[in-house]
Amino acid sequence: MAGLKLFVSLHRLFNSRRSLFQIIICSAIAGSLWLFYLFVVPQLLRFRFRTDLGWYDLGAYGFGPSRSYASFQYESPLLEITAVDGDRGCDDLYTFLAPRGDSVAHPGPMVFDADGELVWMKHNWETTQDFKVQRFQGEDYLTYWEGEQVDGRGYGSWYMLDSTYTIRYVINPVGDFGGDLHDFHITPEGTALVTVYDPIPADLGSIGGPKIGWIYDCLFQELDIVSGEMLFEWRASDKFPVNSTYETLSGGTGKERSFAFDFFHINSVDKDEQGDYIISSRHMHTISCISHLTGDIVWTLGGKSNDFRDLSDGEATSFSWQHDARWHQENSTLTLFDNAAHAHKDPERESRGMVISLDIRKREASLLATFYHPHQQKSISQGNLQLKDDVDRVVIGWGHSAAYSEYSMDGKLLCNVHFGASAFFDFGRVVSYRVFKGDWVGNPQTRPDAVVLSDMIYVSWNGATEVVGWRLEAWDGEDIDEVNHSEGFTWIDDFAKAGFETEISVPDDLGYLVFRLAALDSQGNVLGRTNLLQRESDHGIAKESIVWIALIMGVCGLVAALCQTKRLIACRHSCLRRSNAYELVSL
Repeated sequence: MAGLKLFVSLHRLFNSRRSLFQIIICSAIAGSLWLFYLFVVPQLLRFRFRTDLGWYDLGAYGFGPSRSYASFQYESPLLEITAVDGDRGCDDLYTFLAPRGDSVAHPGPMVFDADGELVWMKHNWETTQDFKVQRFQGEDYLTYWEGEQVDGRGYGSWYMLDSTYTIRYVINPVGDFGGDLHDFHITPEGTALVTVYDPIPADLGSIGGPKIGWIYDCLFQELDIVSGEMLFEWRASDKFPVNSTYETLSGGTGKERSFAFDFFHINSVDKDEQGDYIISSRHMHTISCISHLTGDIVWTLGGKSNDFRDLSDGEATSFSWQHDARWHQENSTLTLFDNAAHAHKDPERESRGMVISLDIRKREASLLATFYHPHQQKSISQGNLQLKDDVDRVVIGWGHSAAYSEYSMDGKLLCNVHFGASAFFDFGRVVSYRVFKGDWVGNPQTRPDAVVLSDMIYVSWNGATEVVGWRLEAWDGEDIDEVNHSEGFTWIDDFAKAGFETEISVPDDLGYLVFRLAALDSQGNVLGRTNLLQRESDHGIAKESIVWIALIMGVCGLVAALCQTKRLIACRHSCLRRSNAYELVSL
């Protein structure tokens, strides 16, 4: 009987330990599945795989495909231009963008032609945004913001470069502020509209925050570009209550100055024909008109304080988290980029470009046109819509997604361009705040760059838009002083420019030791010349041969060592077999 009790006790103990072990295993599996669902699944859902993706968009060439050059030290993005209805459809204007991100080799402002070839780039170590062409005092300038970016805001300056790529103006806001990255807009009057973020104390009790908290107050200033004088200043906190925002307090924001609550988030400023200001508030979901006389709110479109009757069943005022609101006074229309989301967890809505007709007197709004991406983009940040009043064409920059598209006014897609792998757009590995198209004439003050490798010449000229060909010139003189004074050079041949970098074969019968290349415009005029070049010497060829011989000898030595090792191992095994073998011994 005692033995039976002992058996039952041991059985129960074994079962209880097995149950405990099973519980631990099940808990571990359940915890792993929960962690997988919590952290891995949201990342998997961010992939944008489609059945029509090519190798470029699948990331076979990297998240941000790029190309390098022999004569130029930096890499530029490799653009993928997608054909639409069998026709590229891109116009002949230049493209202006400032790609940045973890997968961009050399971020900064860049200009590309309609074929996707680099025209000009400047590698900036700090963040570059809002790169475009603007007109000031009858002259075109390249303008951009450069500085430090922190949590969607910036602390830096705005730069204006002339046609020689020389910095002519550096603009900063008036006061103890840094210039914000969102907007630098030159008005027809020749003034500059700029955005500023300023952390100030505020009562956040109406939205569940501390009574003595902090907000990022949003300002815009109108500045005289030449003198730097401030002509007008406006603050959002003076006119908009904090509880008008759609942004939520989270993670302790609003409790300290360094983590102020961004209740307004201004991201564009424009002017109408009366001189009043049109501003976009991303976190209020509003476009507002501000009086240039009093600073009061004249009207507001969208958001919680909408003043307009929507004649398009709510579609004209349903934008959210938007960017780049621009006023077109010729036809009383407003254009903007509707992000429709500002986080990946937001409901699945498509981003789009919008053209809205406004009857200011009647306070009526109607939606004239929308522009969607064929792959249903959801750009959670950045983006713009460019509509030129004299061109029946719309350009959409998709911001957080490394793409831009061109449309006709009736919404037909004409051209689609990627500068990053589209399957990974949601990860933000490559982005550009805005993308613009326009005219530009660049005449750099530098020399063209050229290098000779073997029997090939590689030549480029960063920023030179007027070059159509290259002329090979060789020195046939005898006095060394002549070559230093560019005398005694003979024309050899002309070559058409082919992209940013042109490859030219050195003629086999070129008997001259020193030569150079001259850049030609469409009239055959010389715009500039490279430094003196020389065919690679036999010493260089010999050095290359030595490298190849050393490589071959190294491979042969490795093979011989492997063979010797194999022989020694075989010998050792045979010796062991001989020493351990049983032998018959005669008695």
